[in-house]
Amino acid sequence: MARVAVVQAGSVLFDTPATMDKLRRFAAEAASEGARLAVFPEAFVGGYPKGIDFGARVGSRSPEGREWFRRYYESAIAVPGPETASMSEAAAEHRMHMVVGVIERDGGTLYCTALFFGADGALLAKHRKLMPTAMERLIWGMGDGSTLPVLETPVGRIGAVICWENYMPLLRTAMYAQGIEIYCAPTVDDRDMWAASMRHIAVEGRCFVLSSAQYLTRADCPSDYEPFQGNDPGTVLIRGGSSIIGPLGEELVSSVYGREAVLAADLDMSEIPRAKFDFDAVGHYARPDIFELRVDRTSRSLVG
Repeated sequence: MARVAVVQAGSVLFDTPATMDKLRRFAAEAASEGARLAVFPEAFVGGYPKGIDFGARVGSRSPEGREWFRRYYESAIAVPGPETASMSEAAAEHRMHMVVGVIERDGGTLYCTALFFGADGALLAKHRKLMPTAMERLIWGMGDGSTLPVLETPVGRIGAVICWENYMPLLRTAMYAQGIEIYCAPTVDDRDMWAASMRHIAVEGRCFVLSSAQYLTRADCPSDYEPFQGNDPGTVLIRGGSSIIGPLGEELVSSVYGREAVLAADLDMSEIPRAKFDFDAVGHYARPDIFELRVDRTSRSLVG
């Protein structure tokens, strides 16, 4: 039996030190629940600037938008760096694995990244989001196949797929083929349909799904932030929707909306082989005589 937790909380947008304080507080709360693994939302450290457009139109960018990007760039973190060292300390202090969504700064480009920490504090791996969605492509670069890990840990085989990457069938298949058991889905998608997608993935992959969403209000943003949703401090920009799903689609923790929360559940890992008895997407149900998937794991850097 493995006890796990998902953290539903928002960044202090454009204030990374304050966000790190929140991370340490929520890590302690997850540990107090007995969690051996805690999953934080997409872009938790570095922030998800929902509701602004960075002054971009087709064919033009504004000076004000460039300044917002500078502020966003300054809120992002190096990997490794001081913030990852602080996360390592939190993981080691609580003897707890962590998966944390961050905005990673590498040269002049930002990436939406999930970091994996061991219970000893080691930074084990990272996954860069392969395909930013819509306006995200303006502010984030694209990851490549070199960061698609599934990690063997004492808790189980852990991997992460970020937000709308979960709608990429071939990426899901690549994760299933690595024997993923605890499928982490950091996100900012707060739509009702997201919960249905998480249940589908659990059933398709015959794995546990831990979906961790942000809960962000206008009050979590700077005073000069002007999201299209409005400037009332109580305006909810991202409403949550975190959940924990079992390998036959059962809700171990149903979706929670409208508040920050730490959601915990016990995972009976023996449920996975029971579930795969009649369906294994990359095994006896795969038909490799008809279908084939090739994954390029090459690191795509400009200069070798």
